[in-house]
Amino acid sequence: MTNLVIKKDVEYDSINHQLTDIYYDAEKAQSKGAIIDIHGGGWFRGNKSKDADASIRFVEAGYLVVTPEYRITPKAFYPAPLEDMDHLYEWLKKSDLPFNHDHIGAFGSSAGGNMTVELAIKYGIPIVSLSGILDIDKWLGEHEDVVAAEGDTSGFNSTASANINQTGANDPFYKWFVTNYFNGRTDQYAEATPVHRVTDKTGQMYLANSLNEFVPTSGVLDMAQALTKHQIPYRTRMMPGSRHAKGYLDDVWDDIEGFFDQTI
Repeated sequence: MTNLVIKKDVEYDSINHQLTDIYYDAEKAQSKGAIIDIHGGGWFRGNKSKDADASIRFVEAGYLVVTPEYRITPKAFYPAPLEDMDHLYEWLKKSDLPFNHDHIGAFGSSAGGNMTVELAIKYGIPIVSLSGILDIDKWLGEHEDVVAAEGDTSGFNSTASANINQTGANDPFYKWFVTNYFNGRTDQYAEATPVHRVTDKTGQMYLANSLNEFVPTSGVLDMAQALTKHQIPYRTRMMPGSRHAKGYLDDVWDDIEGFFDQTI
């Protein structure tokens, strides 16, 4: 790649004034496809600049990349971030950006992984989820005795994603940010759990998780069962240790690139 172009703060939603960054190689008349790169942060922190590193790597692999902001708590709660991704997808499909519009995929980690899975269910596109927040209703039902605790989240935006939440299980924090997403609406837990809405038209998935990290492996395992039931091809990768999401990105990068090359 010889001519990386980064367009910052392009508005994709004129109603809620949400912005995206766009990455592409100007040497290519048309990228082979587009990837939506959704940052993590538990729906209460983070920004699109956190995923600049992954976005550039996808451009180097031949894709145009859109890396959006989306509404987060406490200004907005479920399902606002998912509605933002609907608007982004519709905007991307209608755009005149230089990529093959028949080929779109999505990549996300942690909360972003949840949101990519939602895109696969809604639009049938292939997605990659690294440590996605997928087990919501079942996990909360099985952990009613856990006392939710935010903990120290200072320094998040100035810390590389690969160095955040890498120390293993933390049930109080997991419960805090998942329940915070719903702002007290316990009746929304089931409808927000994506495994219940997998259909025969769901997109193919690459699902990764670490075996001893703070995001439970049950999300990947339950999703794999649902995808099997509906005969949707998928790949899973369980990593040793406690690394979370982009903490193991280098180890799975070749898998991700190969998956997208075969599915987008």
